[in-house]
Amino acid sequence: MHGLFNTLALKPTAKKEFQAISDMEKADDTHQLIIPHTKDKHLEESNKPHIIYLSIIVDDVLSGFIILALEGTDTVEFRRIVVGDKGKGIGQSAIRAMENYCSQTLTRKRIWLDVFETNTRGKHIYSKLGYQPFSTSEYKGNTLLLMEKTL
Repeated sequence: MHGLFNTLALKPTAKKEFQAISDMEKADDTHQLIIPHTKDKHLEESNKPHIIYLSIIVDDVLSGFIILALEGTDTVEFRRIVVGDKGKGIGQSAIRAMENYCSQTLTRKRIWLDVFETNTRGKHIYSKLGYQPFSTSEYKGNTLLLMEKTL
């Protein structure tokens, strides 16, 4: 048992799940922390060969998703994680599972991400899981903190 749930698995996102993941992004406690996509935009992105969508399945229920982008031969950009039911440890467990997937399945050695400077929860979780700041960027007047982790 992990946190407040029994099982967590990552699996490739099925086409039928894209509406649900688009809806998860629209939640009040999520949409201000990311740049939400429509269902069609997610489908378009998922067809790109370097983009990987992983569904987070908790106790046999779709509970969130992760977007990864392959870069070069050893790096993965961790583009997005959205979890529908926050505060139960699902996100942290999913990130650990994603790191294992990147290391074991994709044979990657480095993961990087960006997080809005104002996303206190995200910054705390990423730091707790070993991600280190390496630069900053800007998006529409908002500061992005760039963080990385070597696997």
